[in-house]
Amino acid sequence: MLFRTYETVCTLPLKADLFAQAVHPQEPIVSVGLSSGHVETLRLPSAGNSEENDNNENDDDEDIEGSSRLSAANGGGTGHIDTVWSTRRHKGSCRCLTFGIDGETLYSAGTDGIVKAAKSETGVVVNKIVIPPAKSKKKALDNEIDSPSLIHAISPQNLLLATDSGALHVYDLRIPYSRVSARPEQTYRPHGDYISSLTALPPSDTSTSGYSKQWVTTGGTTLAATDLRRGILRKSEDQEEELISSAYIGGLPKTGTSVGEKVLVGSGTGVLTLWEKGVWDDQDERIYVARESGEGEALESMAVVPSDAGYGKMVAVGQSDGQISLVSIGRNKVMDRVRHDEVEGVTSLGFDVEGRMVSGGGQVVKVWSPSIYNEGYSFAGSVRKFDGPSYDLDSDESYGSDESDLVKEKKIRKKRKKDKGKSSDKEVMGFADLD
Repeated sequence: MLFRTYETVCTLPLKADLFAQAVHPQEPIVSVGLSSGHVETLRLPSAGNSEENDNNENDDDEDIEGSSRLSAANGGGTGHIDTVWSTRRHKGSCRCLTFGIDGETLYSAGTDGIVKAAKSETGVVVNKIVIPPAKSKKKALDNEIDSPSLIHAISPQNLLLATDSGALHVYDLRIPYSRVSARPEQTYRPHGDYISSLTALPPSDTSTSGYSKQWVTTGGTTLAATDLRRGILRKSEDQEEELISSAYIGGLPKTGTSVGEKVLVGSGTGVLTLWEKGVWDDQDERIYVARESGEGEALESMAVVPSDAGYGKMVAVGQSDGQISLVSIGRNKVMDRVRHDEVEGVTSLGFDVEGRMVSGGGQVVKVWSPSIYNEGYSFAGSVRKFDGPSYDLDSDESYGSDESDLVKEKKIRKKRKKDKGKSSDKEVMGFADLD
């Protein structure tokens, strides 16, 4: 019997190259950050829910627009994706996005060195934070902007911001920051290079807040575990391959010394590595996802497939060749492949509240639903690898961006060769507790 995991629901061309994507935790909404500095918030097609919000107020004098556009859909159908709001949020590229824990706030960070907090429903900016300049690189001599590499709201109180210089700033959101500057509560430096991914670990059974206080980061060829109050707990050995993306998965069988919890890490050589939670010195297992020829494709993005999809423990992995591999954790093999784009890599992956996969890369966002052809199919049965259909997704609409800036941004997402023999910095660093 043939098996296919996901089918395309709709395809949305973008105005410029996508650099960041964030999926709302409670509604079928996705926000995108573009190379042009624009941020758009989109409401995905949903039965009985296609409300449009066109509030045009903004304290930055930015033009915020709301609209509805027709998107191409698979299978001959059509559907509307509502643009809840759209604006040019940053003077440079919008590098990263994240929703707050409750989804009411959208945080964006750009190459202009500014973090902006906006209301998710309207796009109105309610706060700004100036990113501290780099202190560990030559560009710091010129007080040059330390561009952000990722942003993550780990709790209602704490926002994490990583930069190209390898800094990881922790902000206390309870402090009313001014528009001029804001000093982070703590700054850690878990890696010698830019931080490529950050994955929060679930709170312990004894947690009183119910929110994560520990996370894993990747940068260069190492992985590091950091605690909100105790600082860097452990840094891995040099893995001799660039580590790019990561995700946490729990509920696995507890066998031997395994606690049934893993951190999955995607490399620049097409290999997915599994790390036992709490054992951060070295990887535990390896799954060859995209190493059919040459050095393999970089695994640029990753998201855990919701359990109610019926596929067991599975992770979606976005590759630099535009494909998405659906990998079974347990069987440790690729069960299916679908194609996001023929040329551009899959920059971002996520799943919305309705269990649909949202992929972004190049100048297109795609929405995928579990295949209707799998109704009544037992996942325990035979499966096959599937190379999904190809798509011509050229967009005629674009915004003028500085070409050198765009090339620089794309270069960051390419595989980078690392110098050997760098210090592994395994020492534990302590910091005073945060209030």
